[in-house]
Amino acid sequence: MDTRLTAELAAVVSGARRRAVRDGDRQLDTAHLLHTLLESDPQVRAVFDGPGIARLLGYLVQRAIGYGLRWQGTVEDSGALPVVSEPEGWSPAAASALDAAYGRAVLRGDGRACGLDLLAAVVADPGSRAVDVLDRAGVDIRTLFGRIEAQGAAADAAAGRRTDSSL
Repeated sequence: MDTRLTAELAAVVSGARRRAVRDGDRQLDTAHLLHTLLESDPQVRAVFDGPGIARLLGYLVQRAIGYGLRWQGTVEDSGALPVVSEPEGWSPAAASALDAAYGRAVLRGDGRACGLDLLAAVVADPGSRAVDVLDRAGVDIRTLFGRIEAQGAAADAAAGRRTDSSL
C-alpha cells in the first residue's frame, strides 16, 4: 500500500496508526486520518481558514477525552464507498478513502496519492467520522471540497501535472 502514497502521505498514515493505538481505538478511522493530515500536511491546512483549524483540531483532540467515546468499540462503515481492500486494523471507510485517494492520483496521471487526495476522498464520504467532526466544527463540506479542488489544481499546475480539464 505504501508504494501508492507519497512519502509525506505515508508518514501521515503511520501517524494516524499511532494515534489510533494511543487513543485505544481498535481501528484507524477517517477522523484519525483527518487529525494527522491537519497536523502534518501544509497543503491540507491551507484549504481551511485560520480560526476554523483551531476549532476543528479542538474537536479532534476532544475525541480521545469524550466526544469520540461513542465510537469506541464500533466499526466505522458508512457504506457510502465500496471497500476494495481493507488493511488490517483499518475501518472500511478509512480503507475506502485510501483507495479513492489513489484513484484520484491515477486520474491526474500521478502514481502516488498525496494528502489533498486523501482529504478529498474522506470529505466525499458523507457518513464518515471525519465528516461528522467537520460538520460539528462548522466546516461547510461543499466549500471545503471546492477549496481542495482549487488547491489540488494549483499544486498540479506548479508540478507540471495534468489537471481534470486536460484529461
